[in-house]
Amino acid sequence: MDFNQIIADLKKKVYHPVYFLQGEESYYIDRISDYIETNVLDEAEKEFNQTVIYGRDTDIAAIIATAKRFPMMSNYQVVIVKEAQNIKNLVGRAEEEKSDKSKNPFLAYIESPQRSTILVICYKYKTLDKRTSLGKQVAKHTVLFTSEKLYENKIPDWINNYLKNRHYTISPKAAMLLAEYLGTDLSKIVNELDKLMIDLPVNSEITVEHIQNNIGISKDYNTFELQAAIGKKDVLKANQIINYFASNPKEYPLVVTIISLFSFFSKILTYHCLADKSKNNVAASLGIHPYFVGDYEKAAKNFGTGKLKNIISDLREYDLKSKGVDNATTKEDDLLKELVFKILH
Repeated sequence: MDFNQIIADLKKKVYHPVYFLQGEESYYIDRISDYIETNVLDEAEKEFNQTVIYGRDTDIAAIIATAKRFPMMSNYQVVIVKEAQNIKNLVGRAEEEKSDKSKNPFLAYIESPQRSTILVICYKYKTLDKRTSLGKQVAKHTVLFTSEKLYENKIPDWINNYLKNRHYTISPKAAMLLAEYLGTDLSKIVNELDKLMIDLPVNSEITVEHIQNNIGISKDYNTFELQAAIGKKDVLKANQIINYFASNPKEYPLVVTIISLFSFFSKILTYHCLADKSKNNVAASLGIHPYFVGDYEKAAKNFGTGKLKNIISDLREYDLKSKGVDNATTKEDDLLKELVFKILH
């Protein structure tokens, strides 16, 4: 089942005996488990019928024993197992390969669960192997939800949709700035967006100025603006930005800047290879908002394919140097200055 379907069923009070929530992206796992924890039972029922357990503090036998209890003065009891990936004997290698329920009591339970119990297993940052007995049985007998990690190029659209559902909008540049600065951690992104919405009336558009004033991300000195300056071959602006980075090394580590530049120049190289350079096709092929297509068109005029291949080679070289390969003394800020000089000349 997908996230929206699970939440819709929960809102309709359609409950299932076992929810197995797994995957690299913890945000949706937390959303589902938090909804169940907050909404299934009322406050009086929670006192006797809601149990929250952490995987590192328990084992599968204790969890099953708790799940088999009957509720007190309630139709349901809720048992939520957080950080279930830390349960030592849930996914033992030997247990995975056997269907013998005596080897894994969890298999026996999910085949015949306590119908008055809602058991929620939060198995974060990994997934069960679908080929194993345990993986197959979990898929067959539980509400299995897999939370996939979003790729970086999907984050701006995700930000747009999150805000749209709350009656806000965001400028393309602001969405890209947030994505560049916060990465793919959805919980971190949501935390910052929620802080922004507190200070803005409904139906507002979030701009780069709002982000700078409320989150502290500079609208003028960031990896996104560095890309733009380099793409235009604006030497002065590019050097202003890398000098700012040099004075704030913890916020702008060299390895992150190199990754950002590698992505930027890889997209420009892809642009050169496109037969159809219409705005919509370029946006789709590069995984960017149509608003930014013009920036890549200009950058492609300034950097031919031969130069781009040299730049990508330089990026790889300086990535290794930043990690100490063939470099014992040069500091990160000097490496960045050398790199940007090579790119622009």
